[in-house]
Formats: sequence, C-alpha cells, structure tokens
Amino acid sequence: MINSQDIKKGVAVRMDGGIWVCIDFQHRKPGKGNTIMIIKLKNVTDGRVLERRFNIGEKLEEVQITRRPYQYLYKEGEDYIFMNQETYDQTPIASELVTGVEYMKESDIVEVVSDADTDTVLYAEMPVKTVLRIAHSEPGVKGDTATNTLKPATLETGAEIRVPLFINEGDLVQVDTRDGSYIQRMKE
Repeated sequence: MINSQDIKKGVAVRMDGGIWVCIDFQHRKPGKGNTIMIIKLKNVTDGRVLERRFNIGEKLEEVQITRRPYQYLYKEGEDYIFMNQETYDQTPIASELVTGVEYMKESDIVEVVSDADTDTVLYAEMPVKTVLRIAHSEPGVKGDTATNTLKPATLETGAEIRVPLFINEGDLVQVDTRDGSYIQRMKE
C-alpha cells in the first residue's frame, strides 16, 4: 500500500480493476480544508487518461513494475518479437502495447515495462526521439521556403510524417515518436 502523497511520476497503482501509471501529480492546498492530491493517471492496457483527487493519507495499492531494455527483432503476425538485453529471452508483444510502433525499425532498443509480481508485460515504449531515413518525398519547389510550409514524406518504416520543404529523399531526420512530428535533420 502507498499513501496518495507519496505517488510520483512513473509509480503504478491498481484501482478500478486495472493498473494505472502516474503521469502527472499536484499537491493543492485550498484556502479552507485539507490538502488534496490531484493525480493524472494513464491506464496501461487501453491508454485512457483520467484525473483523480485524493485526500492526503488515502491508501492505494501499489504495483511493483520493472523496466528493462529489449531489442526489437522482427514482426510475426500481429505481434512484435523482442529480445531481453540481459537474459536474451525472446518475448512476443502485441502491437497495441507498443507506443510509437510505426517508427520502430529492426534492432531498435525499447523499454519494456512489466508487472514484477506476475511478470506480465504492461507496455513497451520507444525512446522519445529516433533517427530515421526518408524513403520517399516530393522535391520542394524553389521559392516556397519563405514560410514554414510542410510536405508529406514517407519514412523507411512506412510511416508518413510532415517535413519542411528542404528535406529530400535519403535524408536522415529526427522524429518525435509520441506524435510523429519532425524535429530536425541529422548529419550522416
């Protein structure tokens, strides 16, 4: 059990029949009354996000989670096969449990979060930034670079993102895996 005031980012709790991870928290002291905790939680199975208020001292059931690096090997059906970097065991993980899956290429390292008690995989996270090559992009028209205009481009993984006009086919770009936004062009 854990007190509500001890919950920080990344702490997992079991409530409402599911496992929830804290993604944000706030101590709030209203003018009158007791201090309350406002905690933003994300469900690990379906990705729902909710905000809950807890009184200070309220007890919640804590879930012990482990975070380990896994290497992506290949796709088999709807599952992605990952290898544990410490034990070299191979684990299939469903595509809906992998965040940023459309920006993942073979040999990428992801962080797999699992329940320490049951050893069940809760979710896998790509790093926030990844470097990918542009597989296809229409050439930019000279003179159109005065504004911050974007054009569609297909990455080597098959995902489509929007990039500035000066990006060409074959360029390396850094991409935010949370929303697929272009960050910057990278040197070879």
